[in-house]
Amino acid sequence: MGLVYSYWAGVQAHRRAELAERMALPDTLQVVTLSGATTYFTIQGEEMGYQYDLLKLYAEERGIPYRITVLPNLDSIHARLERGEAHLSITPEAITRRGQERWLYTGPISEHALVLVQKREQAGRDSSYVHNVTELIGKPLYVLSGSSHEQRLNNLGEQIGAKLDVRLLPGDTINSEDLIAFVATDSIKYTIVDAELARLAQKYYPNTDIALEVGFPQRISWITTARYEGLAHDLDKWGASLSNQAGAKNIYKKYFENFRVPIEELEIPKVKHSKVHIPTPKGAISPYDDLFKAQASALPWSWHLLAAIAYQESRFDASVVGWSGARGLMGIMPSTGRIYGASKETLLNPNESIRVSVRCLMDTEKSFRDIANLEERLKFTLGGYNAGVGHVQDAQRLASKYGYDAKVWTNNVERFILLKREAKYYTDPVCRSGYLRGTETVRYADEVAQRYQAYKGHHQK
Repeated sequence: MGLVYSYWAGVQAHRRAELAERMALPDTLQVVTLSGATTYFTIQGEEMGYQYDLLKLYAEERGIPYRITVLPNLDSIHARLERGEAHLSITPEAITRRGQERWLYTGPISEHALVLVQKREQAGRDSSYVHNVTELIGKPLYVLSGSSHEQRLNNLGEQIGAKLDVRLLPGDTINSEDLIAFVATDSIKYTIVDAELARLAQKYYPNTDIALEVGFPQRISWITTARYEGLAHDLDKWGASLSNQAGAKNIYKKYFENFRVPIEELEIPKVKHSKVHIPTPKGAISPYDDLFKAQASALPWSWHLLAAIAYQESRFDASVVGWSGARGLMGIMPSTGRIYGASKETLLNPNESIRVSVRCLMDTEKSFRDIANLEERLKFTLGGYNAGVGHVQDAQRLASKYGYDAKVWTNNVERFILLKREAKYYTDPVCRSGYLRGTETVRYADEVAQRYQAYKGHHQK
């Protein structure tokens, strides 16, 4: 009897230990995600993304450190979760009955419609524009293979009594954002995506139309596995309270209301100097020319570059705070400021903002010293200043791989900066920094470089 009792006591102890492990919160939260505009990306080394910011809010409230791993596709995310190598995925997935057999859906649950993405209607001469779901019959509808969107379109076909022309594209090299870009550039006519992503992408692709909802709204959330039941339970409680949290509301506004707002609409902090108009002396570019001149000597370019950056970042308003958190005259991210010994508050001081900008430009320029032509090197430096050196170096490696010149910006490296929005490229083994919405980086480098030359020319007359 003693042996039997000892055996069952051991079994019960093991079960209690398993239960305790399942119900405990991790010491460090291992999180996996896809890279993307609504999930996770980096700008100037600053981690961003709507889902990422929600995760950060949760982790800070609970006092749990976390580690993010970006993976190339959903299959690799699922494999990490099932092997117990990750606790949580913050790439939202549609809640389905089949999925509930495999996952615990957890955290913030939102209800999203699917929308048709098509080109905007051209009045009076656009027969391809779809006004209602019955007009989808006979139209080629592109979605990702194995996605919930594929199943939703098949169900919709049943509801309207017709087999829809659903065309599948590989989900390991293409994502939903790519499909929107394909519509915007006339590579495909139609796709179906989540409405929230479509709204965000429309800021970059204003020629797209997303007015038509397709089918019923679907619920989406993060996922974990049954072995982390305690984490799921805690995330559910936290997620249920999000609608009442100011922090969550601010995160939503940041990405879906204030994202890439015009410079005139940037938030002006309520600090003393924000309402002070500083006149520009006659013949000067800005009120800060003397500060630019005093600190530019460490750079291989003239002080006009600092003036060009300041105009691009803030229109010479030292009190600006952008949607992403970039602050002050030179548009410095708080994380960059910390690296160079500046606080969020001191970044609103013009002299300190310029100091940090010069240090950052110097460090960025060092990464491209192998580019002999100084004006060519400027474009690379500006690209790295805007997006982070890692993204530009990714684009250089991609350029080399595909037979382009890794030391020439125009039509070479800039091409791959733009292509880093597509999963085929940002998941390539030569890429180390993940997703990038490169249109802004290319525009930034071009416009600042042009303005720099214009400012120099003005003072050389």
